[in-house]
This record gives sequence, C-alpha cells and structure tokens, in this order.
Amino acid sequence: MNLVFVVASEFTILAQIRISMRKSFYLLFFISHLVFAQYPKDYFRSPLAIPINLSGTFGELRSNHFHSGLDIRTNNIEGLPVYAAANGMVVRIKVSPFGYGKALYIAHPNGYTTVYGHLQKFSDKIEAYVKEQQYRLKSFEVELYPSNIKVAQSEIIALSGNSGGSGGPHLHFEFRDSASEKIINPMAFGMNKLIKDETNPVISSLMVYPANDTISVNKSRNPVSLSLQKQVDGTYLATKVVASGKIGFALNSYDLSTNNYNKNGVYKVESYLNGSPNFKYEFDTFAFDESKHINYFIDFNAFKKLKQRFQKLFIKENYPLSIVNGNSKNGLIDVKTNVNYTYKIVVSDFHGNTTIVNVPISYEKAIQFSETSKPVAKENYFIKYKSEYNFEFEKSTVYLPPNALYENATLNIVEKDEILDIENNFEAIQNGFTVTFDISDLSEEDQKKAFVGTVSGYKLEYNASFKKATKISAKVKAFAKYKVGIDNVAPRIYNPNFIEGSNISKLKTLSVSINDALSGIDSYNAYLNDEWILMEYDYKTKKLIHNFEDGKVIPGNNTIKIVVTDKLDNTATFLSNFIY
Repeated sequence: MNLVFVVASEFTILAQIRISMRKSFYLLFFISHLVFAQYPKDYFRSPLAIPINLSGTFGELRSNHFHSGLDIRTNNIEGLPVYAAANGMVVRIKVSPFGYGKALYIAHPNGYTTVYGHLQKFSDKIEAYVKEQQYRLKSFEVELYPSNIKVAQSEIIALSGNSGGSGGPHLHFEFRDSASEKIINPMAFGMNKLIKDETNPVISSLMVYPANDTISVNKSRNPVSLSLQKQVDGTYLATKVVASGKIGFALNSYDLSTNNYNKNGVYKVESYLNGSPNFKYEFDTFAFDESKHINYFIDFNAFKKLKQRFQKLFIKENYPLSIVNGNSKNGLIDVKTNVNYTYKIVVSDFHGNTTIVNVPISYEKAIQFSETSKPVAKENYFIKYKSEYNFEFEKSTVYLPPNALYENATLNIVEKDEILDIENNFEAIQNGFTVTFDISDLSEEDQKKAFVGTVSGYKLEYNASFKKATKISAKVKAFAKYKVGIDNVAPRIYNPNFIEGSNISKLKTLSVSINDALSGIDSYNAYLNDEWILMEYDYKTKKLIHNFEDGKVIPGNNTIKIVVTDKLDNTATFLSNFIY
C-alpha cells in the first residue's frame, strides 16, 4: 500500500473517534511510529564497505539548518568506493564548489531517493556523462537531470571525497521521499542496524525560562541554569525550581555511539508534567524549507552569546516547523499557588538509549523587582512581528515585512557616519528584511561597483545587492551594521603550479590560485590554445585545477588563458605558456 494513503486512512479513523486529549496524544504517537515502521528495513545496503561510524546524525543542529542525513566517517581519507544502496536511476547530478559539492541522486522503484554528497569523483560512466555536459555548457558548476543512467545495488557509483562545504573527508548520505522530496531519517531504513550504540545521550546543560519579564524563576527574571545530580537508578535530579506564572525549559544535549567520540545530535526529546505528556519532538522527517527555523527552535540568544544550542521544550509563538507542530500543548508550565509539580524530560537516541531528568517545581510568590528608570532612546522601536514596518533615515531605509521575526521584539536602529546600525537582543529572524541606501552622491562609475556590505570588525562582507535608479538594496537576515561598499578591485590569479615556458609533461594537473577580497568570485573560464577547458574550483583551497586526462593538451607548446570575474564585474586575466 502506498505510504501516503496509509497515513490518510489512519487520520481518517482518528477524525471519527472521540477521545480525550491525553489518549489522542498517545494514539498520534502510536500512529506516527506505525507509519514510520513501514519504511523498508532491508531494502537498502550501506553506501560504504567499511564499519559505519558517524560524524553527523539526522536532524543534528547545524549553523542555520538541521542536518538532513548521516555523515559517515571515511577514516580521514578520500577515494573509498561508494556503492548504490539499491537498484535505481540516477535522476540528478549536481556539481558545485559549495554545499554537497559533487553529489548524486538515485531514485529507487519503491518511491525513495538516496543522496550521496561530498564525492571526489563519479564512476566512469557517470563521470563521462558529467564531463561531456560540463564541456557542452562550458561550466564546472552544473545541475543535470539524466534520464537513462541505471545503477544496480552494490554497483560502485563514485569515490568518497571532501568536495563542497565539507569540513573533512566523509560521505553525506540521505533519504528522501521521491514524490514530496521530504527528507527522512536514514535510521528508519535499517541503517541503525549497522551502528553499534549502547551509550545514553548526554544532557550537558538544562535551563529554565520565565515566559516574560513579569515572571520570576528561582528569584530571577532571566533564564536560570539548573545543576543535575545523578541518582542511584541512573536518572538525574535537577535543582528545584520555584516560580509563579508560566515557565519553560531548554536543554543542551548530544549523543554518542559506542566507540565514537563525536558529539552527534539526539533523536527524540519528550517532556511530561505530573506524568502527562507536555511537549515532544523527534527527528523522523521534515521538509527542506523548514530547516531555516532552527534559530527559533533553539534559544538563539544563548547561541549568540554562549555558542551553545539549547533546544527549547516550549513554543511562545506558533511557527511552521512540523517536528514541533504536532504538540497539543505549547510546553509552557503555569505554576500556580498550592500546587507542586514534577517535570520529567526523556532524551532518546534511535537505538532506544535514554537519559531521564526529573525537575521538582513549586510555587513561590512573584518577586517584586525595583524598576530602574532609564530614558528610552527615540531610536528604540517595538516591533509586532505580524505587522509591517518601514523606517526611513537620511540616507538609508529599513523595511520589515510581516513575519520578518518570530515574535515581538525591540529594535534599536540608528544611522550614523554612513552606517546603518540595527541592534536587538539576539532575536531569531524568520524571513529577513530589506535595507536600502541612497547612493546618489556617488559617481556613476562607483554606483556600478557599489554593494550593501555588513560591517564585521574592520572588514566589509558582501551581500547580494540590487539597484534601482540611485538606490541600492539587499535582503538580509542578521541584525548588524550595514554600509555601502565599493568594489573596483579585480580578483587575483596567482601561484600557478608551473613555471612559464617550462616542460610540465610529468604533471597530471594544471592549477592556479584565485581570490577576491570583497564581492567574491562569480565566474571563471580557462582556454587552452583558445579552446575552453574544464577547471574545477575548490573554494576551500582557492584553487582552479585542470586535469590533463581530459585530452585537451597538445604535444609541444601550449598557451593558457584564465579569466576570473567577481560579482561586481571586475575581471582578471592570466596568460602563460608551457611545453607538454
């Protein structure tokens, strides 16, 4: 039976049954696991022929996104054979200096797609097709959708590598629903059987939060860290919490596999209040466009200040993240007089190892804090996140569309010395906002080379900018300082791996380094004896590399021309010759 129809039929049954909220929670939990259990457990093989050790798990908290698959260690080397997990068709190939680097997408007859990222090289038949298309399109960066490349289970489809945004040699491996393109936890397809895990998750920190600034918790209006003490039965007991009004919790946690020192993400977190379900999330599946919501899923303020990702077990304002939207409660606890509470947190990995924390909670009359009278600067603005705002200054404008933020916030916005300074208390940004500058006082030539830059110390970081008449704008996703920058400096092409006029017959590749200090590299093209040749770009090493196996070099004298352009159309040209 098609999985989609199974889900639909189960929820149709649910709609016809009148049950209590608590029973509903457990029935939904049962059905989600019933559906999850229907993923084929023995259909797919491991993509590598080595023991599986992970450097990243599904749903793991990363910079501005949830991790979408498994990162499998390759013993810190490249070039390991990568195998097709099952019979299928190669439906997409992407080659990029960023992201997954060289990546393959294989659709399987059972309705799922497997993805293999950060590859060093494709198999011969796939590599030949890709290279043919790269030369046809005259571009290293390609996104291809072949229609006739079949692969069999256990066929070598590539070699593992370190391409794209990889931080070290490994294989990124993920599963998607072919129809919806939703990402699915690879553990659900039996990958968990290949990984030995007898280790409980670790809760390194636990915080309790007052829901607003009128509430005190443990005599503070600010979030309070709770110490944890291990009990005889293996559970943990947290510091007692005293409060009045609504409070919530967040934890910093990670998981370890057996014999694996890497701190990976946890699979599931559940909380209970006096034995009843209070809040829950688990990383089974999510859509790619949900991943950006990680900054509201965590305590973004703590992340910016402490560089620690506290996962919130409550929601103050609803937002479109499916892994938390299934909760019937928002996770906040309303502490009332004459009532004692027991709050329990259960953190689990996919293998069923758990760590449990119990938190005693009791009522305490709200602390009356003395108010310090501070004059409010006229540049402070209170933002209702569902509303639209446009702030105009002498040379700049800030436009916030509805839902630019996740919740109401106070922004401090000021223009001074040609800098637009936007500050707040590290609120997460949902959809971004637009900053605009008047550049009418610039010369016509400088206007062409202008961009909106983020001030970062003594540096100016480029933002993709668009111009209209004498205005320049950029859509941004950070509260920061912005100013107009001008990039009229061409990129650098330097450090060739050969001496001009020399015989380089013993070399297998030709390479140069490229760099651009401001707007960044936009395009690169190379010509050998006036014919376009493929040069691969590795942004981590800043190198352009041509492989002589392409067969474009000729015996005797060869001329090479390399043209590199940045995002403001400044161009550099490298000319040289060599003997082969």
